[in-house]
Amino acid sequence: MADYIGAIDQGTTSTRFMVFDRKGKVAASAQREHQQIFPAPGWVEHDPEEIWLRTQEVVREAMEHAGLRPRDLAAIGITNQRETAVIWDRATGRPACNALVWQDTRVGESVGEMSRAGGAGRFRASTGLPLSTYFSSLKIRWMLDHVRGLRARAEAGEVLFGNIDSFLVWRLTGGVHVTDCTNASRTQLMNIHTLDWGADLLEEIPRQILPAIRSSSEVYGEATLDAVAGIPVAGILGDQQAALVGQTCFAPGEAKNTYGTGCFLLMNTGTAAMDSKFGLLTTVAFQFGGQKPHYALEGSVAITGALVQWVRDNFGLIASSPEIEALARTVEDNGGVYFVPAFSGLYAPYWKHNARGVIAGLTRYSNKAHLARAVLEATAFQTREVVEAMEKDAGIPVNVLRTDGGMVENELLMQFQADILDRVVVRPAVKETTALGAAYAAGLAVGFYSDIEELKSYWSVDRTWHPSMDPARRQRLYGFWKKAVERSFDWVEE
Repeated sequence: MADYIGAIDQGTTSTRFMVFDRKGKVAASAQREHQQIFPAPGWVEHDPEEIWLRTQEVVREAMEHAGLRPRDLAAIGITNQRETAVIWDRATGRPACNALVWQDTRVGESVGEMSRAGGAGRFRASTGLPLSTYFSSLKIRWMLDHVRGLRARAEAGEVLFGNIDSFLVWRLTGGVHVTDCTNASRTQLMNIHTLDWGADLLEEIPRQILPAIRSSSEVYGEATLDAVAGIPVAGILGDQQAALVGQTCFAPGEAKNTYGTGCFLLMNTGTAAMDSKFGLLTTVAFQFGGQKPHYALEGSVAITGALVQWVRDNFGLIASSPEIEALARTVEDNGGVYFVPAFSGLYAPYWKHNARGVIAGLTRYSNKAHLARAVLEATAFQTREVVEAMEKDAGIPVNVLRTDGGMVENELLMQFQADILDRVVVRPAVKETTALGAAYAAGLAVGFYSDIEELKSYWSVDRTWHPSMDPARRQRLYGFWKKAVERSFDWVEE
């Protein structure tokens, strides 16, 4: 029997291929970045062909460097940036245009018009999602209406749609057109109760371009890429659901927060979809084979790690992302500076697509170290807002927050997160939980893993942070944050 399981982790800024042994230890890894394309203010695009090229490169590189052959892998799982939309030619696989990334806000005017006509929550009952620039549906409609001849080709069945997972599976298997229920739940086109396409927006989007919806853990086809030829592609999970699985949050009430380009806090709510009254999303958490799906409440924050990249690339505040912690440590506090990174509007719990970024509290005393600290603290403040909303919705306290993602290496941020939350924060021993979750899903499908109890036995803690901040200071800091957030509202006039 094969000794390893593989996972393609296609994220917002890069693509990785990781190979894990049975207990989740990394046996091989390769990663490549891809270009971020900004054609206009608020527009964010990726070149799907570049993403496919990077995927091929990292798969071959990881396999070759570790001396692995295809037969050494039991299966491959895929995890991906979720709402990023791609339309490609059915015959050739060539994209019809660049992918519209989940951060893209070009459909903001449509969101406003539809909200005024029928309310921002008009699709919540069936999809679990409010109207927002975030999700795939309006991005699809925009491409069909603005790319010359594309709607006619869609109606003729000549093109196909998918989030990045579908595009990669199609290219990797030589033409299998599927998605899983976690990714489908982010399109705002799937009924989360029936797990089938069914939202009202389908009237404007030809159904024949949509992929078949499958579970998160089953064999979809076999890879044709030479380095992994013949290996079953057997797991698909949206990146945040994959991290939930990788953190083995299989029981209702268990929650994790992923600190990546954005911040995504998910709580498993069991086999019943729970409606949110406090600005969260209802989403499918996972479905393993023929079992009942599990659902989650999700708080999505658009900009966290991306803010560190932004002050690096646009301001030159630091030369590399890890430097921000050392710079922030040169001052004792934020000096009264607050940074609200509403570059793509505000997601949970506000859902204000016309908010924009604000730096507040500047004085002559403020320096670049205060700004660096404000950048890190913005992530922790936004996480607290989501945790508070989640506890109100679920009626379950988040006593321990499991964390993962690139930013969890920043110990200043993790301590401030524990302090501002007044809760214990833990970092797992295996930090690559997104890729690991996709590997777990694929491994369950082919019998590489026996059941979720086996997976739970492999999870362990690397580091724990306990809150130590004075309560009065905690509330004072949070109060100023809330004041700064209000300044960002309604910046773009409708």
